[in-house]
Amino acid sequence: MLIRFEAANFRSILGPVELSMVAVDRDRPAVQRIDSIDESLLPVAAIYGPNASGKSNVVAALSWLRDAVADSLRFWDDGIPVEPFAFGDGPRRPSEFTVELILGGVRFEYVVELDTDAIRYEGLFHYPERKRRRIFEREGDELTLQRGLGHLSGTRELLTARTLALSAARRFREPLVSGPAEELLSIQTLEPGPRRRPYVRQTPHLATRHWFEDAAGARQETLPGLEDLRPDRAQALALLRMADLGIEDVVIDDGAAVSGQDPRSSARRRRIRLLHRTGDEAVPLDFAAESEGTRTWFQLIGPVLTALKAGSLLLFDELDASLHPTLSMQLIRLFTDPATNPSGAQLIFTSHDTSLLNHLNRDEVWLTEKAADGATRLGALAEFAGERVRRSQNLEKAYLHGRFGALPDVDRTEILQALGLIG
Repeated sequence: MLIRFEAANFRSILGPVELSMVAVDRDRPAVQRIDSIDESLLPVAAIYGPNASGKSNVVAALSWLRDAVADSLRFWDDGIPVEPFAFGDGPRRPSEFTVELILGGVRFEYVVELDTDAIRYEGLFHYPERKRRRIFEREGDELTLQRGLGHLSGTRELLTARTLALSAARRFREPLVSGPAEELLSIQTLEPGPRRRPYVRQTPHLATRHWFEDAAGARQETLPGLEDLRPDRAQALALLRMADLGIEDVVIDDGAAVSGQDPRSSARRRRIRLLHRTGDEAVPLDFAAESEGTRTWFQLIGPVLTALKAGSLLLFDELDASLHPTLSMQLIRLFTDPATNPSGAQLIFTSHDTSLLNHLNRDEVWLTEKAADGATRLGALAEFAGERVRRSQNLEKAYLHGRFGALPDVDRTEILQALGLIG
């Protein structure tokens, strides 16, 4: 589970911003008690704020770190594809990322500082018996390993100025390294509208289609370290029906031949059709003909079920972009209800839908604003402006009335002048 994440000098983020999953209100069933750190962790975190305030970049920073662990060893020979803050001294400063995780009851901390040319610092630590111990630490090209981890010495041979030590060391299957690496790699990201991808290349989750295919015909994809996780059609169908879209079942079969192939060939594109109940019959409708909302709900079934079964983290940028508020609410409930989330899966999402605030606790809401220099600021609603927000407060009403800021500052003067409506 994620404890906290911090990023600095990434896209619109300049100074460090921190997102914490540590609960303020511990006396509720949704939070998960972690005795080893004497804290309870949240299953959900929502990020609100005006357009262009950097909500998506907070999520993107964590996605970028995941991709870095997956890619640095193979693809970073020509440069590190990090995007520093574009103004001021941002391009001349290193970007920094810190993530803290709980694995098997033990706290792990991973820290990295880098720029487009080289990795400046990297460290992986754990806290057995609550005492910080180094697993590895790297300054430039110099790598220091914890005593007793000599079998990781081969990491030095794979290391370059642009290779993360975590990317290289995880190949040696040492649990102290592969555990946190695989936890990062298991993070899934969903994006809205034209940016939406059914799965991200670096972390292939069990795409929704595979949950509905017969086991014999499905291409079994797995998350790193979760090779035993297999699709469950009944669970996928239950989640699809929960949306009350009038869909009775899913049919996946061989459709038209792939373009350019011999029509007699057995290789055909797999076709997805959803069965709609109309009176006394069920009529199949091609997936492309479904509404945007239906397609969105269908596509998130695989990632959501994978996260819930594996106890992993799901990032959802602009949750409300194509979902009705009722479906967004149901998705949140899947993560906050211990009955449907027994493994401690977590959901972090961005949204403009203030109605969802009625279904979130005060410590589950984070707010972004753009500072005068254009940099993103991120703050916890539970501790807004140094003043603790009352647990009983109506969050939606207070937010819309500007109680917490993080609202667009709308000034119509310039547009009215341009239209000639005022002098």
